[in-house]
Amino acid sequence: MKKTKPGRKASKVLGMALLLLLNGGPMGGWAGEGKEASGKGTAPAAAGADLSEAEANNLAKEAENLKEAGNYEAAARIWERLVGWAEKYMGPDHPDTATSLNNLAELYRDQGAYSKAEPLYLRSLKIREKALGPDHPDTATSLNNLAGLYYDQGAYSKAEPLYLRSLKIKEKALGPDHPSTATSLNNLAVLFSNQGAYSKVEVLYLRSLKINEKALGPDHPDTASSLNNLALLYSDQGAYSKAEQLYLRSLKIREKVLGPDHPDTASSLLSLAGLYRDQGAYIKAEPLYLRSLEIREKALGPDHPSTATSLNNLALLYSDQGAYSKAEPLYLRSLKINEKALGPDHPSTANSLNNLAALYSSQSAYSKAEPLYLRSLKIREKALGPEHPTTALNLNNLAGLYSIQGAYSKAEPLYLRSLKITEKGFGPDHSSTANRLNNLALHYYDRGAYSKAEHSYGRWPDGQTPPAGRKPHAAQRHRPSRRQPQYPSGHGFHLRLFWRRQRRRRLPHRPGGGPAQLEGHRAGGDLRLRVRHR
Repeated sequence: MKKTKPGRKASKVLGMALLLLLNGGPMGGWAGEGKEASGKGTAPAAAGADLSEAEANNLAKEAENLKEAGNYEAAARIWERLVGWAEKYMGPDHPDTATSLNNLAELYRDQGAYSKAEPLYLRSLKIREKALGPDHPDTATSLNNLAGLYYDQGAYSKAEPLYLRSLKIKEKALGPDHPSTATSLNNLAVLFSNQGAYSKVEVLYLRSLKINEKALGPDHPDTASSLNNLALLYSDQGAYSKAEQLYLRSLKIREKVLGPDHPDTASSLLSLAGLYRDQGAYIKAEPLYLRSLEIREKALGPDHPSTATSLNNLALLYSDQGAYSKAEPLYLRSLKINEKALGPDHPSTANSLNNLAALYSSQSAYSKAEPLYLRSLKIREKALGPEHPTTALNLNNLAGLYSIQGAYSKAEPLYLRSLKITEKGFGPDHSSTANRLNNLALHYYDRGAYSKAEHSYGRWPDGQTPPAGRKPHAAQRHRPSRRQPQYPSGHGFHLRLFWRRQRRRRLPHRPGGGPAQLEGHRAGGDLRLRVRHR
């Protein structure tokens, strides 16, 4: 069989193959811990060394189809072969090899294999900095994707300088009004939003929207994504009428340009349904959730992670209405899909476990809820790390479960650890920190430790006191974020947290929690942006 020889032709063929993967894909990775690789890295290079040009191109197409079907593991195996092919025929330090490393890293990230993704991202970045220069747009892309990995891990202090450097390169190399610059602005805005720096967020989203409207047009899908993200910000701030107008415009664009049965249209429906659900307009939300689920089942398949996300959101709606018998089978099906498609130790599986546990806790089925919370916590501690914001969420939920049962000695250390993680990650003045303080104070109140309770209340941001009558409940559930990916299109898990009513009332808690995304990926929903192009 004739083999491809090194040179221009091979580079062109590989480039075509690479672009197949970059045109789509899911958000949220977690705990990368690898060091920068050297030589041939962690991918089995020899595995694809004997491929012909045609075989490599066909494999890339097959990998793209598998990825679109949610079979990330099989797609990654193919890209492991293609990395070997690129290293042999392009060389280990060729820009196209860097691109193939990036694509494999993205698939590892989709599976939650963050320690495998990080060294590939780092090696891809090193190659591009050396071969193309530190100020090349492709170098900016590597910086963006590495930042996204750290973002998924909750390592915001590591992600921010990379996002800022990526933005600076794009503004200089491509111009301040380039769509790729808009993408960097969007990603930085999502990061700041998760840190509660809302005053910075709106300016970035508005600038990103303005660029896309001018450069791509008012009816472009990327403009729809910008509208979605700005709408989510307004929704988080309680400006529902402003958010609704933007969500409706985003939906209209997608229905017109992409079609009424496109997965991105399903994402817009999910966003709008979430807005109505936030306002308690369940009658308006349900048909949108159902239509979103129907589209995804038809377009992506009944076992796709994005379908799991739609099932989860519909279950949340039914849970809010107390229709537990309708919610439970949806949660169980969502969990089954995530376990099969993403693996039993994936953060998305942890989310499903958490939500199902919250459902059982709502029904006072504490013996069924506890093992699910514990398993969810174990997954997050391993995949995301013991100090990730969503690990803090799990600790809070488990503490609430013990508190409801009167097991205060088991609950208190979990509340304290959750508070410590949240203060460290978000700062002392973030709404998430306020909610953790509220829960701890009410825990002390239930125990009769009134002086401790007053002390916790006194630590509220700006010295504020929680509104009278606010009481904690046992669980927070994960709901995928509706932040939109933009360029070219990448869906992932960018998770949003929220409070629900149970035995006692709680404060609403909905920071744009950690990946994820951003639904997130991780499940084909609207989320944060991830760039996958070369």
